[in-house]
Amino acid sequence: MIQTLSKIKHIDADNFFLIAGPCVIESEGMALHIAEGIARSSEHYKIPYIFKGSFKKANRSRLDSFSGIGDEKALKILRKVGEIFDIPVTTDIHLPSDAIRVADYVDVLQIPAFLVRQTDLLVAAAQTQRAVTLKKGQFLSPESMRFVVEKMRDSGSNRLALIERGTTFGYQDLVVDYRSIPIMQEYAPVILDVTHSLQKPNQGSGITGGHPQWIETLAKAGIVTGVNGIFIETHPYPHKAKSDGANMLPLDLLDPLLKKLIVLRKAIKVFSDKKDQLK
Repeated sequence: MIQTLSKIKHIDADNFFLIAGPCVIESEGMALHIAEGIARSSEHYKIPYIFKGSFKKANRSRLDSFSGIGDEKALKILRKVGEIFDIPVTTDIHLPSDAIRVADYVDVLQIPAFLVRQTDLLVAAAQTQRAVTLKKGQFLSPESMRFVVEKMRDSGSNRLALIERGTTFGYQDLVVDYRSIPIMQEYAPVILDVTHSLQKPNQGSGITGGHPQWIETLAKAGIVTGVNGIFIETHPYPHKAKSDGANMLPLDLLDPLLKKLIVLRKAIKVFSDKKDQLK
């Protein structure tokens, strides 16, 4: 999937690729500020980078939760981010009718975890001929994602990647089973969504909680496991973010994290190459 994006950079650097940005588009200024910081780091470390921001949040627990600044306004901001920084952009869609409309503004369509079994939505996304990322449902086994991939390919889409984002553990926790990465890599490239895997969903207040202190731990484990890409939501001031602030990474901590992941990736690659030579 990553090699098919016209704006993607550094695909020959043999690094993991990065999908990162705010949970939701809050304003043009905020989106450009976040994109600039991440683009600078990705350029420095030669990491292929896709900017992510939801144009709306359609799965809020409470009616009074922030859902967006307006569809058209947010989509135009996403397009502007891509044009200014010359990078691909992605956003999630929720209805089949979203697919064609949103595909005019972004390079990659994202299917949310709760909707990954919705056949009409998958077919609509496939028919746009845009690249598509599909989040593994919190309620699905990694083996079940084979059928999701088959739906997409039978609908004419081969530009795919799967996203691991944790599995429901009880009512208010998620766990990442790292076996799911090599299992799903049998079907498509796999991205580890680090920040959403650290959510504490369905809190009594109706606002999702999280454990951002484990972001580095999960990201490192993903690199060691051989994941193709890393997904991180980030914000300059997570405590002020309008959505998912409880599990986002402060923007100023992203660069040092990427530096560590690059070093770890190189070490793992050297180990893997030596192991292959001994076979």
